Amino acid sequence: MSSQAKQKTPNPCIPHAVCIPYPAQGHVNPMLKLAKLLHHKGFHITFVNTEFNHRRLLKSQGPHSLSGTASFRFETIPDGLPPSEADATQDIPALCHSIMHNFIDPFRVLLDKLNDEAAASLEVHPVTCVVSDGGMSCFTLKVAEEVGIPAVIFFPTSASGLMGHVAYPKLIEKGLAPLKDESYLTNGYLNTVIDWIPGMNGIRLKDLPSFIRATELNDVIHFVLEAIDKAHKASAIIFNTFDALEHDVLRALSTMYPPIYPIGPLQFLLDQFPQNHLNSIGSSLWKEETECLSWLDSKQPNSVIYVNFGSITVMTPLQLIEFAWGLANSYQTFLWVIRPDLVVGDPAILLPDFVRRGTVTAWTFRWWLWTLLGVGIGWSFGYGVLAAMTWVLFCFGSSEVGCNRGIGVRKKTGAFGSSIGVVFPGGRFGVLQ
Repeated sequence: MSSQAKQKTPNPCIPHAVCIPYPAQGHVNPMLKLAKLLHHKGFHITFVNTEFNHRRLLKSQGPHSLSGTASFRFETIPDGLPPSEADATQDIPALCHSIMHNFIDPFRVLLDKLNDEAAASLEVHPVTCVVSDGGMSCFTLKVAEEVGIPAVIFFPTSASGLMGHVAYPKLIEKGLAPLKDESYLTNGYLNTVIDWIPGMNGIRLKDLPSFIRATELNDVIHFVLEAIDKAHKASAIIFNTFDALEHDVLRALSTMYPPIYPIGPLQFLLDQFPQNHLNSIGSSLWKEETECLSWLDSKQPNSVIYVNFGSITVMTPLQLIEFAWGLANSYQTFLWVIRPDLVVGDPAILLPDFVRRGTVTAWTFRWWLWTLLGVGIGWSFGYGVLAAMTWVLFCFGSSEVGCNRGIGVRKKTGAFGSSIGVVFPGGRFGVLQ
């Protein structure tokens, strides 16, 4: 930290938050919502993306989309991975490894730069806090401590998702994880009931965050273990959920961690503020297709199933076709988002007879789309869709948890005809054979 920056007396009237999400779509989106809320409350915001995601945002949103304003600006740091022009989520294990080893120095340099700018100009305010995604806490908390400012952790997933991760050390200690070999994925072992996780009685291994389904302590598991440990050092923890949905888990977490604040769903909070220039700042890493909206306008309310596997999930062509026929055989109208990088290997071809039963789009997750839909199938957790409900479905390997709450899906894979159970609003259950 330069002596010039240290001599600058912070202006307590203008708080300046540096917001840094985990560099994946489902984390960038809710962090941007939180940053906008803080800005509405008088904060100066610096929003930090990786250089890779910054380029993708410029490509999807437009060349001037991240110009920002004097009080809401965007900055970048490198991710330490090989250069890539791919329009896809980066390899998660490689990204987790790089976050643990390569992000701290660029982040430290960035905070120095911001404070140097504040020392040189009355128009810029010194950094007064860091708002860090829980997945970035392995380096953000240390840098915030060096600077002498508080660091708040934001978990865009459910509180149940964090509690599932908190169970990892004990699962490892008890020998329940990692798995002995890959046969444990299919031999019924994942149905083992775990009866000691606070607030989650009767949950099974298959219901826990699926990173634990590994046969070794890999980089992703080490990343999770470090994140849940570092969270104890945060000044506070924010959740994108609400107490009525996860009361028992939130109460249990409050005894383990610093003060916790469930403030979601964030979009509902944003909707309470008047429209301003920040509304034009988007966070979709893929260019959104809007052609499906005119098709949706022709459908009755509560009549369309929405399917979205989020930004990370990939599948084989066979898995895609199996799910497609399970969906088609439900005889329900559907809107299915199929990312350009969803299928690995050879592209899957969906037959015209299937497509005529619904519509397929490459990418869209606008919040207002959900006001037109009655049922959603999705494994995404950060899009702010369906209030907090789909977060539970993503964070757990099995969607039984969501179904037990009166929402979501149950899926059983079969040969060309997955069996998918959908819990409709009001508790009505339908099977997609």
